[in-house]
Amino acid sequence: MGKTRIIETNEGIQNEVTVEMFDVFASKMRDKGWNGVDGMIASGIKGGDLLEVGPGPGYVGLELAKKIHPTSLTGCEISPAMLRFAEKNAAEYGISAHYVLGNCMSMPFKNESFDSVISNGSMHEWEDPILAFDEIYRVLRTSGRYCITDLCRDVSPMKKAMVYFSTQPKEMRPGLVSSLNAAYTVSEITELLRHSKLCDAVVTREFFGLCIAGQKE
Repeated sequence: MGKTRIIETNEGIQNEVTVEMFDVFASKMRDKGWNGVDGMIASGIKGGDLLEVGPGPGYVGLELAKKIHPTSLTGCEISPAMLRFAEKNAAEYGISAHYVLGNCMSMPFKNESFDSVISNGSMHEWEDPILAFDEIYRVLRTSGRYCITDLCRDVSPMKKAMVYFSTQPKEMRPGLVSSLNAAYTVSEITELLRHSKLCDAVVTREFFGLCIAGQKE
């Protein structure tokens, strides 16, 4: 039997010092190509109005925007400190992104506002994933696509060790462990999706995580 899930946080990273270290960590993940962007494109994410849920410092959405050139890029983030880093990074990218403070379970957007919704590395912090899935469905336009990627709790010990010792700065390594402990397994996420409006989603296992992808019919 696998390890029981241990909740990490449902408030995101609020501490300024920790956010600064996370920004360094996220930029290194970007440089290694370990941020899921290519997988999002392969899942069918295209241009139009793009929403990123839980963008953190924004690198995933910004890298994706560089490749698919959306009409607009919006981020919904629970941490004010992360929002400031995302805005700074977007300016450095030269991309006109719009970041708003909000909770993924009750996003401050009208129905059918976006053509695509993405999220990377945030789902394990969502207090109620079913509500968040329903919100993603609500803000998507008909035929809009979504792609949610995150860690997977039952990743093999060898892969866990490899990523752990390659994590920089090393001060982020305990956070990686706590995030892994808070992550879901494929079977757990499949069951949660079954009770949500994203019940037709396809869940696949990736190298170090899982991917939820689909289209709003």
